[in-house]
Amino acid sequence: MAERRDGGPEHHTVSEVRHENWDRKDLSGRTFAHVAFLDVDMTEAHSVGAVFDTCTFQDVAFNASTHKDTAFVNCTFTRSNFFDASFIGCKLTGTVFDRCKFGILRVSGGEWSFVSMPGADLRNAAFEDVRMREADLTGARFDGSSVRRVDLSGAWLHHAQMTGCDLRGSDISALDPRNVDLNGAIVDVDQAVVVATALGIDVRPE
Repeated sequence: MAERRDGGPEHHTVSEVRHENWDRKDLSGRTFAHVAFLDVDMTEAHSVGAVFDTCTFQDVAFNASTHKDTAFVNCTFTRSNFFDASFIGCKLTGTVFDRCKFGILRVSGGEWSFVSMPGADLRNAAFEDVRMREADLTGARFDGSSVRRVDLSGAWLHHAQMTGCDLRGSDISALDPRNVDLNGAIVDVDQAVVVATALGIDVRPE
């Protein structure tokens, strides 16, 4: 079970939404605090500027949903599905994903620092221009994914799978190539030097 990166306790909710159909629902501008969403269908829902503060989502379908400039802060997602979901400029600081399905998740911009996604299957997902500082990505699978210009400084990447992952422009200073599968990964010249240095290779100009 995924836990918060800071080791803090789970938060309690004060109300719940259960077994409801929010398919294609417009959540723009709405605020939810300490709400438990249980078995809710949010397929093709969309939000702009919404706030979900310390909420829990269990067995929630976010398939093909789109969220822009929306905050999911200190939330917990359990067994939820994000197939073809898009997050644009969203804030998910301190949020936990536990046994979720991501499919072709798309994340562009935003703040995902301190997110906990250990063991997440993120194959063929796309993360671009995102801050993911100190995120827990232990054992996560990024095979064939695009992780471009992402700030991964201080991230936990032990045993991550990054076969064929496009990492160009990302901060991979926290990556230890001795315990991350980088076979076929795409990196730029500066990143190649970072990887070589981490392997103990003395890189010098001629």
